[in-house]
Amino acid sequence: MPTFILITRIHAPVEICFDLARSIDLHLETMKSTGEKAIAGVTSGLIGHGETVTWRARHFGVQMELTSKITECSFPNVFTDEMVKGPFKKLLHKHVFEVKDGLTLMVDEFSFESPFGLIGKLVDCLFLKMYMQKLIMHRNEVIKRRAELTTLKQYQHEK
Repeated sequence: MPTFILITRIHAPVEICFDLARSIDLHLETMKSTGEKAIAGVTSGLIGHGETVTWRARHFGVQMELTSKITECSFPNVFTDEMVKGPFKKLLHKHVFEVKDGLTLMVDEFSFESPFGLIGKLVDCLFLKMYMQKLIMHRNEVIKRRAELTTLKQYQHEK
């Protein structure tokens, strides 16, 4: 099963990073290129333990729907979303937040498996893993910018 881990270093409090990562509104903002919409379940605000969201987006010219459920959520350290319905055989995204040397480390552990046996494995290796990594990297850059900007604004307001 293809898996990757991404680590993003953010100059912002862990609580801000955690909430931005589970924000439906920010997720939609980061996925504008796919025309993604939240169409069922939690469709705005912050998603929490036991809640679901159904996304509709266009990838590779095909409209797809994917429903994820938050199966683990411990503020502000970890939350996990798992696909319960959608185009993959399996999809798991664990978000871990650690404070180290005055920074928040946002660690994404992402695993997925395409259907269709050997053909799916070939698709995963040839391009899907890289495609998924790029989507998550872009999303993480937006979270980082927003968290650091929020922190800067709070700091300036306090002065």
